[in-house]
Amino acid sequence: MKYAKFFLIALVVIAIDQTSKLLVYHNMYIHQEINVLGTWFRLHYLLNPGMAFGIRWESEFGKLALTIFRICAMFGISYYMIKMVQKSAHTGFLICLALILGGAIGNVIDSTFYGVYLNNAPLGVPTPWFHGQVIDMLYFPLFNFQWPAWVPGIGGDYFEFFSPVFNIADSSIFIGVVIILFSQKRFFKEELKETKPTTEPNQVLVSDTATDTPTTPVE
Repeated sequence: MKYAKFFLIALVVIAIDQTSKLLVYHNMYIHQEINVLGTWFRLHYLLNPGMAFGIRWESEFGKLALTIFRICAMFGISYYMIKMVQKSAHTGFLICLALILGGAIGNVIDSTFYGVYLNNAPLGVPTPWFHGQVIDMLYFPLFNFQWPAWVPGIGGDYFEFFSPVFNIADSSIFIGVVIILFSQKRFFKEELKETKPTTEPNQVLVSDTATDTPTTPVE
């Protein structure tokens, strides 16, 4: 039962992720864009054959390797989370692992099955299995401008922040990783206590053998 609540969190992430992707698939066309909050938060339907946040891996072998890696990572994270629950790890850390697991499984489902059931595998792949394209839709172009012509190397180029298009699974993984990175002292404080030295490094113990007086630290 102690494992169930964390796997339930992962399951909720998967459900939200897959629901959002299927809603986009059935109600939007590729590259359609819908403003949600002004122009800085939009839904933009894209198919991503590569990695998170719109990063692409062009070679066919690379895509297959990425899918296999995602499947291995899914089982690896599940096993690690079970071991951490057994060790009574910090609840916040376990929740972060559940977010990462849910996001990983969400994208594994796309890569493994969408090529078959949604027929979205790229043209020319040897099999639609394991070659499905991930559905991305979250787009936050917070601001944009054109670099002045006098700026070396990038003068005249168009700049947009934040340009990647991603999904709920990507967001869940990103949030889990970032919280772990910034909360290490809180999540792993017991481990830090165990590794902390008990004496100052510049102290030495001196014994007075002549008088058998207790040892005292001397700077």
